Amino acid sequence: MSGVAAEIKIMPADAETDLNALKEKLKAAVPAGARINGEITEKPIAFGLKALMLTVIVEDGEGGIEPVEDAFNAIPEAESVSIINLDRL
Repeated sequence: MSGVAAEIKIMPADAETDLNALKEKLKAAVPAGARINGEITEKPIAFGLKALMLTVIVEDGEGGIEPVEDAFNAIPEAESVSIINLDRL
């Protein structure tokens, strides 16, 4: 079984965004054929703002990482979604 591991950075809408609620929304938004690998971690950025970092595994033939990006971008509390790194498994 092969696939793609994508390291993703999610920037919240602002420093007041409830990161625990955003984590739960991200988990719920993962489309079929993809899964979060490990924990969603917080990375300090500046001025109290923290980014959420996670790794998503997508199996080959599932449409790539784009459905995951689209699902995360649809969450109002997620200001931006960036793919930091892609690796083949």
